[in-house]
Amino acid sequence: MPAIDLEAEYNNRARVPEHPEIIAQLDIDAAAYRARSPKAELGLKYGPGERQVIDMFPCGAPNAPLALFIHGGYWRTNHWSSYSHMAAQLNARGIDVAIAGYGLCPQVTLGAIIDELRAAVLFLWRRRKQGVLVIGHSAGGHLAACMVATHWSKLASDAPDDLVPAAYAISGLYDLTPMLQVSMNQELRLDEAQARAASPLFWDVPPGRILDVAVGGMESPEFLRQSRDIADGWSARGVATRYAEIPGANHFTVIDPMKDANSAMVKRLVELAKQTAAIP
Repeated sequence: MPAIDLEAEYNNRARVPEHPEIIAQLDIDAAAYRARSPKAELGLKYGPGERQVIDMFPCGAPNAPLALFIHGGYWRTNHWSSYSHMAAQLNARGIDVAIAGYGLCPQVTLGAIIDELRAAVLFLWRRRKQGVLVIGHSAGGHLAACMVATHWSKLASDAPDDLVPAAYAISGLYDLTPMLQVSMNQELRLDEAQARAASPLFWDVPPGRILDVAVGGMESPEFLRQSRDIADGWSARGVATRYAEIPGANHFTVIDPMKDANSAMVKRLVELAKQTAAIP
C-alpha cells in the first residue's frame, strides 16, 4: 500500500481552488447579518487576550437555549466576525448564539487555545447559568469535541460537570499526531506529547455526553477517517455519537447547511440546544 501523502490530505485550500471566493462571501454574509441584528452584543471580553472576544446574537426570547459557535482556520487563521451569520437560522428558531474568537498559533500554543475556549464557556456559564451546546467547524470542530469532553467541575467549583453536555463537530480533527508530519506544524509547534495531549480522540470522556460529527462527502480520506474514528471510538466508550457525511460538500461548503432553514443540520442543532437548556 502506498504511503499516505499527509501534506496533500490536510491541505484543504489546495483541494478547493475556489476557496478564496467562498471565504470572501463569508465576510459579506456575516456583515449583513450583523447589520440586521441591532440587539447583538459585540466585543464581549471573556479574557485579557486581544482575540478573547465573544459576539452574542440573542434571539429575543426570554430564557432561550444557548449555543456557542467556534470558527476554524487550522488554529492559525480567520476571525470570529466572519461567521456572524451562522447565528441566523438558530436565532430564528429561538436559540441564542455566541460566536467566540481565540488566539492563534504560533502566537499562542494549541493547548492555550483549548484553555481559552474553556474560559469562554465558563464566561457564558457565569453570565447565563445554563448549559451550552458547542458547535465548531474545522479547528472549531476539534475545539467543540474538547469542550464536550471536559470535566467542568474540575476546572471551576461553581460550574456543573455537564456544563457542555453536547457538541456538534463539523469537519474537525481529533487525532493531531498526523500534524507532526505536515508543514503547518512550523506554526502549530507540536511535539508528539503535545499532539496526543491535545487530541480529544484519546481523552477520557465523561459519561452521558453527546457528540454529533459531520464531514463533507468530498473531503479528503483523512478528514473522513478522523470523523469516523472519533464517532466510533467515543461510541465504544459510552458517548452518544452520530456520524454524517454531507453529500457534495467540501471542507468549506460543509457549513452551508447551517444557513438552510430546512436542513437536517439546523433541525438537529435546535434539538440539541433545547436539550442542553435543561442543564443544570
